[in-house]
Amino acid sequence: MQANLMVISIVVAYMLFMLWIGWYSSTKVRSNADFMVAGRRLGPLMMAGTLAATEIGGGSSLGVVQNGMSGFGLSASWYIATMGLAFIILSFIAPKFRLSEVKTVPEYFRRRYGKECGFITSVIMLLPLIGLTAGQIIASAVICSTMLGISYSSAVILISVIITIYSVMGGLWSVTMTDNVQVFLIVAGMIIAIPFALNFAGGWDAVVANIPEGTLALFDGPGKSYNVMDIVSLTVMYVATFAVGQEAVSRFYAARDGHAAKAGAWWAAIINFIYAFIPTILGIIMLALINMGKFKAEDFASVGARYALPVLAIEVMPAAICGLLFAGIISATMSSADSDLLGAGSIFANDIYKQFIRKDASSKEVMRVTQITMVLVGVASMLIALYNTQSIVTILMFSFTLRAAGSLFPYVLGMYWDKASKAGTIASLIAGTVMVVYLEQFSKGNLFGMHISQPIIPGLVAGLIFFVLFSYLMPPAKRTTELAAEEDI
Repeated sequence: MQANLMVISIVVAYMLFMLWIGWYSSTKVRSNADFMVAGRRLGPLMMAGTLAATEIGGGSSLGVVQNGMSGFGLSASWYIATMGLAFIILSFIAPKFRLSEVKTVPEYFRRRYGKECGFITSVIMLLPLIGLTAGQIIASAVICSTMLGISYSSAVILISVIITIYSVMGGLWSVTMTDNVQVFLIVAGMIIAIPFALNFAGGWDAVVANIPEGTLALFDGPGKSYNVMDIVSLTVMYVATFAVGQEAVSRFYAARDGHAAKAGAWWAAIINFIYAFIPTILGIIMLALINMGKFKAEDFASVGARYALPVLAIEVMPAAICGLLFAGIISATMSSADSDLLGAGSIFANDIYKQFIRKDASSKEVMRVTQITMVLVGVASMLIALYNTQSIVTILMFSFTLRAAGSLFPYVLGMYWDKASKAGTIASLIAGTVMVVYLEQFSKGNLFGMHISQPIIPGLVAGLIFFVLFSYLMPPAKRTTELAAEEDI
């Protein structure tokens, strides 16, 4: 698959525009709060765009296209729609996130339960962000190299440099602004692709006539499909990871007020509900085209079934439209990587450097350390991607599940329950971690003879039980939900 000069030019222009946004955003940054939480000035629409862009990745978008064409049918839309359900659930506690007036999740644990809990959560949440950054750079580079016909190593360097530069220049301001451009591009690019694909197929009636019965069912598809329990599991997983993931929850911290935080979550949910069906429909059209004989499996065998849509785009779309679609797909993955990068820098500077290395560091110094950390994580992620050390990414990504299993309930319930204690929090962190490690590394997903597809759910249950039990057995010295001032810790 080889893109023409116009397609490449459009993608390059998009990347240069991202760099310009980074520079422009840097002129708005005056303090560490501006850098980490955008000065807490995000309105509902800006919040919605950045929340949606952070969680809708290019890999998942192309993955949904692949699922739509490989047996899931319309059921494939649940993978993204459940993100919308998670945002609706989180909207009810979003004002609490905003009212906490913290910059990071570990800061909340430190001020609510003490320095020990703050340090533990810093480590638990920093490691997966490094892994996520590396994983997103790998995904972005594969997409970029596949669609533009450049070498993988060149794509890794290009993506890494651009993401790191614009993220470091403007912090959450630049990440938010680029996210809103990126979510527009991915949604618009995919929507524009549909009529071209339909026209190539001969219309919707021709598509329906060339797909198996049941393909358009939301639950009982012709092949593998999501059932109700899968939907519940995905929703629970998203709620847990969005609630404690710095890359997502920082948007709630950055909201103008509690109302903006709640409204932003609702608008993000609406974006997810609408977008969920777009790549799914494209996948179904691709299935029809294959059954019509207009495409064969070997047509995209060299790049993988996930890249069937880019192959279709080059075949049937004008170069300008194809370039817009490619920019959208690449930007979707980049919008996730920049958030992971900023999250890693923020946690190290705010919760490790400031607390344990240089306690008297000024706001400006903490911001500089955040930027330096982001550069180091960007370089490390680039090297991991260049040498394709998937084992490192796998290890770091494993901690993605760990961070939510033990920390969700101390974080969320701690905002409402004045009996929540340090002992309960530490017990929850240990119990959730042990359960997830056991299921993923030792029992291979089997618990009491049952196969567990989402280890995070038993992890959450274990965390909740131990959190409540030890909070009752070893209650706090003072019952309160208020956070301690930094100088009192």
